[in-house]
Amino acid sequence: MARRILPLTLDLFAEVPAPCRACLFWERDPVGHRRVDASQTIALKEAWISEVLREWGSCGRVAVVDGTPVGFVLYAPPVFVPRVASFPSGPVSADAVLMTTVWIDPRHVGGGIGRMLVQGMARDLVQRGSVRAIEAFGDVGPLSGIHGRRCAAPADFLGRVGFKTHREHPTVPRMRMDLKQTVTWIDDFETAWERLREVVRPRSHPSPASTELHRDGE
Repeated sequence: MARRILPLTLDLFAEVPAPCRACLFWERDPVGHRRVDASQTIALKEAWISEVLREWGSCGRVAVVDGTPVGFVLYAPPVFVPRVASFPSGPVSADAVLMTTVWIDPRHVGGGIGRMLVQGMARDLVQRGSVRAIEAFGDVGPLSGIHGRRCAAPADFLGRVGFKTHREHPTVPRMRMDLKQTVTWIDDFETAWERLREVVRPRSHPSPASTELHRDGE
């Protein structure tokens, strides 16, 4: 099974079979969100992605398994995310980018796709060199009345992939991943992965001719 993490494009996003494709929770303030006609949501979502790509750069990663998109993560500076003003555990720190949405096809939950998406996001921001941290609003579950439909990542998931609570809140804690520490984490992960590949890589066996030559030289 081939698994890859690719930069978000509108073409890839169009292939993601997720309800989040038509969700404007983060891209509109509460009043503006209620005024959007349902028939316009996908077009407005794509327009938002286009704007962020044009004015800031890459704003997402897509997980692809055997050629099929099965998950994605979106992130952007908070200036592009009007909804943050309504969160009681805000605002987002001035040195941080906000991770808004992470979605994984239910058939692939538990297979490490979420961690791969977060690693891909962190790697992108580390390489830019101008961002110090990633922050996200965690969802603690049914008590949350702010976003209700789990438009934020579960807080326990964020904790498992490297985020720490930065500002506590009973329903929507603001969580943070420091990218300076993440550089070491990514390097260690990739080193471990290369070592694993060396272990499982089939060893080449000498041909009969080379074996005979070796024996002749003994």
